[in-house]
Amino acid sequence: MNVVLTILLAVQILSALTMIGLILMQHGKGADAGAAFGGGGAGSASLFGASGGANFMSRSTAVLAAVFLGCTLGLAYFGNLREAPSSGSVLEGVAAPAQPADPSQQIPGAGPSVAPAPDAAPAPTGPAQIPAK
Repeated sequence: MNVVLTILLAVQILSALTMIGLILMQHGKGADAGAAFGGGGAGSASLFGASGGANFMSRSTAVLAAVFLGCTLGLAYFGNLREAPSSGSVLEGVAAPAQPADPSQQIPGAGPSVAPAPDAAPAPTGPAQIPAK
C-alpha cells in the first residue's frame, strides 16, 4: 500500500512541475489580441478569427492536468483506507496496577492497627435528621 502511495505522489509532483513549466512557456490570449491591433508583427492571428486549434503545449497541459487530477483522486482514496484508532485513548495500552489482597490496605489508615477511641460517640445508623426550628 505504501508503494502505491509513493508512486502516486511522485507522479503527481512530476506532473505538477511539468504542468507549471508548460503553462509558463505558453503565451496568453492577450498577446494574440495585441498583435491583431497592429502591435509587433501581426502574422496570421486576427482578433475574431480562429486561433488555429490547440497546439502541442496546450494538449500536453490538458493531459498533464488529467494525470494530476487522477493522482489526486487516487491519493485521496488510498489515504482514507487506513484503519482508524479504536478510541484514541492514551491509557488503552497501560496495564492496570495490581490490587492488594487485603481490602483494608486500599484505604490508608483504615487497617487493623487503627481502632476507634473508647469515649467516641457511636456513628449514626439511620439517615441524617435535620433539627426543626
